[in-house]
Amino acid sequence: MMTRQEYAATGDVLYSGTAKNGLRIRVLPKTGFSGFYAVFATDYGGTYRRFTLDGTDYDTPAGVAHYLEHKMFDLPDGDSALSLLSRNGADPNAFTSSDVTCYYFRCTHLFEENLRLLLHFVSTPYFTDETVQKEQGIISQEIRMGEDSPGSANYYSLLKLLYKNHPIREKVIGSVESIAEITAETLYTCHRAFYIPANMVLCVAGDVDPDRVLAIAEEILPQEAGTVPTVDFGEAEDLLPAGTRASLEMPVSIPQFLIGAKLRPEEKGPALFRQQLVASLALRLLAGPSAPFYNRLYAEGLINRSFDADADFSTGVGTVIIGGESRDPEAVYDALLKEVARVGKEGIDEKLFERSLRSGIGGALRSMEDFDDVCVNLALDEFDGFCYLDYPAIMASIRREECEAFLRETLKPDRLAMSVVTGGGAAGTESPSGEGEGA
Repeated sequence: MMTRQEYAATGDVLYSGTAKNGLRIRVLPKTGFSGFYAVFATDYGGTYRRFTLDGTDYDTPAGVAHYLEHKMFDLPDGDSALSLLSRNGADPNAFTSSDVTCYYFRCTHLFEENLRLLLHFVSTPYFTDETVQKEQGIISQEIRMGEDSPGSANYYSLLKLLYKNHPIREKVIGSVESIAEITAETLYTCHRAFYIPANMVLCVAGDVDPDRVLAIAEEILPQEAGTVPTVDFGEAEDLLPAGTRASLEMPVSIPQFLIGAKLRPEEKGPALFRQQLVASLALRLLAGPSAPFYNRLYAEGLINRSFDADADFSTGVGTVIIGGESRDPEAVYDALLKEVARVGKEGIDEKLFERSLRSGIGGALRSMEDFDDVCVNLALDEFDGFCYLDYPAIMASIRREECEAFLRETLKPDRLAMSVVTGGGAAGTESPSGEGEGA
């Protein structure tokens, strides 16, 4: 049975329900639209390396979740689910992050057939030692390409500065060495643990009957909910960084820098959603294109259009990241500290706050016109205990004082770390002047 909830801010109606096997289902009917979009997601990502299932402890190599995503498209008859969906006119794909793996497709016809195929191949693993070993070469090449990316190298360098223990400091894709340890048995173990109805969400948008989506899911998927594993992310982190500075030398024309700080996320639910929106708005007020700080540094030639600030919340940790390109990253760092201190004393300009708040609400409403964004966010937010469609209403209730407090508390000097990539070196070469850990 699906329950109906109206959202006045967007004009949407969301149907929510739980299948007999524990699968959570969210359907956003779009009457009269020709397009369909479906997301089938599992609460399992790159940081879920150590877990306990049915009394047994498992410690898996880095990169298993991403590796498993690659191999799930293989079918026993030698065909590929990607090929079958494409032949049906669908556009399928998948992605793995630190905390989720999502499989999805968009199409304009044969929706039910494509939905059945999606549910079937994601819930039916097929691996052999031969095919797993073959995939190692493909993913190893992908890893090496990432190692040549200054942006990726700098990002993980910063995470290693900030985090002492949490597996978020390791690459979702793993390393060439770690994926060499992955076997067919490893993949079957992790699929059995995490690809179970009780640990998954199905989200659909389009001109569909919600009860029909529920019926198809109960028809195709296993009847048992399964037991959700207990995941171990290591020793709890405090709010101080493990190190304060790192420097890498790579072939870049202008230095790239990332300044970061750790957050302590709220418990899953509406409070976490509010915290995420406060963080996003506060960082826009501090360092967004309309902020005085941004425009002053831009006019001085210290930053360019690459400058950005955001907060990421994942698997029990939160990370603020501010960065871009600069001829003098240390000058940007010092200017940031001064701006945070100024905001702490003088507060945020009221007109800037109101303008940024309206812009944030407008941006959210525009993004909800995109089936893709809505479905993916509905799935991801379901794992965190809230609903993406509440975005406009919660955003509108945020107060300026909340944003000021966020900046004042989060961006304290002793909580900051900075990683910089400078030109002249080969990929991933650590500068001897770096403090703390490099990538």
